[in-house]
Amino acid sequence: MSNLPLLLVEDEPNLGQTLRDYLRAKKYIVELATSCEDARQKFHDLRPAIAILDIGLPDGSGIQLAREFRSQRKDCVLLFCTALNDPSLRVEGLELGAEDYITKPFELKELTLRLDRILKSREFTLQNPDEMRFGKLIFWPKRFEMQDGLGVNVQLGQKECAILELFLERKNEVVSRDEMIESIWGENSFPTNRTIDNYIVKLRKWADSDEQGSLKITSVRGIGYKLELKGK
Repeated sequence: MSNLPLLLVEDEPNLGQTLRDYLRAKKYIVELATSCEDARQKFHDLRPAIAILDIGLPDGSGIQLAREFRSQRKDCVLLFCTALNDPSLRVEGLELGAEDYITKPFELKELTLRLDRILKSREFTLQNPDEMRFGKLIFWPKRFEMQDGLGVNVQLGQKECAILELFLERKNEVVSRDEMIESIWGENSFPTNRTIDNYIVKLRKWADSDEQGSLKITSVRGIGYKLELKGK
């Protein structure tokens, strides 16, 4: 998935230029911003598929910047690369929809591997229609939104959307919790089974709202879940 526009927000000149050149060599279309003001303008002009942000910037916080970006574009992948190894900041960043949080120093190869994993989990969004219908249910992957059987629109978080996309990609197959963790969270994250189950609650409520039973998410005891499409 090369030639994707990527906004890199990093105020340390040597690191910023090194990362920019490295990512360009990996075939990303990279713009480097060194401040919040610069990043806002380049985000508007470039419309990046990915934004990699430092947190400590000379004119503001990368967390607030990410919050602004997320409010404007729900489909942009957000990734933090920062020297601030603060658990509360990590949680805040992930809660607002960031895909990952890498602390400095890190190997360039690690960044590439994390980007590859993130983009692999987003292939469904990039390759499928903007709107998918299942009986009375509607799913808009790029808008992170769905409509239930009663016609009520429901916003999805990043992880909920990624889980639904994985289920649809693997429809009528059992998807284990371990597969979900590896595909969506990555091997360095350790969500519990209860975390996975909590994310699925909203998806099952959505599926069950269609009395036609066009789409069902069933649990497979001790393993994971299976999404079944009626007649498919």
